[in-house]
Amino acid sequence: MAQLISSLIKWALFFGILYLIFTNFGTFLIILFVLIAIGYYLVYQFKKKIREASSGSGTHFKFTFNGQDFSQAGANNFNFNDFQEQFRRGNFQAAPQFGEVSKAKEFFGFTSDPTKEEIKKRYKELARKYHPDINDHGDELMQQLNHYKDVLLKAFP
Repeated sequence: MAQLISSLIKWALFFGILYLIFTNFGTFLIILFVLIAIGYYLVYQFKKKIREASSGSGTHFKFTFNGQDFSQAGANNFNFNDFQEQFRRGNFQAAPQFGEVSKAKEFFGFTSDPTKEEIKKRYKELARKYHPDINDHGDELMQQLNHYKDVLLKAFP
């Protein structure tokens, strides 16, 4: 509290001296406004330089798709329009790795490749078993269950 009062007194003296120097309050306000405007301009220029430095040369890269780039005859029956629609919706994700699929199958207790219905049925059973509100398990098992369900649904659509 003492520092605040000391700081206020210092600023009051500073502005008081400025007032006495210029003796006209209007002139004092104009000079104060000019000082604030110069400070604002300097901060703006500094931030602008930081943004330019962080983005490289100041140019931004924009990624676009072109259907002609993917239109090779017989290229694994790739349909660019489906790909573009999935990417636009944000559903474009990489397929899970094989090791992750095997871990998910082990976690769910599957010995063979499951169907979508089997995954959903087993998920409900395990959700009752691992849910933190029903049992005293931590949240980690439920998070693992949700992650592995997503992995299995991607691997076996």
